[in-house]
Amino acid sequence: MTNRWNPGHTAPVTLQLIGPQSWTEVPALLCYDASDPFAVRIAFGDIGDDNGVVDTDDGIAWLVSRELLQAGLDRPSGEGDVRVWPSASATDVLFLHLRAPSGEALFELSRAVVAGFLRQTEAMVPSGTESEQLHLDDELHVLLSNGGADPSGR
Repeated sequence: MTNRWNPGHTAPVTLQLIGPQSWTEVPALLCYDASDPFAVRIAFGDIGDDNGVVDTDDGIAWLVSRELLQAGLDRPSGEGDVRVWPSASATDVLFLHLRAPSGEALFELSRAVVAGFLRQTEAMVPSGTESEQLHLDDELHVLLSNGGADPSGR
């Protein structure tokens, strides 16, 4: 099954995977789509094409709260599987800790790149207006009608 989407805004970023003996550069793409306004996708690996289409068949993507990333620019944020916090000693360093059943990873990335990316998402969908982007009534109608029109016409 192909997992592709056309994000409204993307920003390439290089994360440093912090290992016990060394650091490894990991290319990634920050992705934002106004149709999923609360979330930011972090797609790891070389998964974007020249047309801006992101295909995660050859990579891994994590869905992260936009609000969590924003808060993590200034203070430790998140609990459990995703945590973000700024470095206490370097101004352009942000730490990202991801945990899954198969293991965990600690990354270092540019705080300025994340902040710039989030500013662009704010221009698309200002914080506090995310719910307006969702068509909850339409979604609820589809769910309550078993995925289609009500045969009784109601």
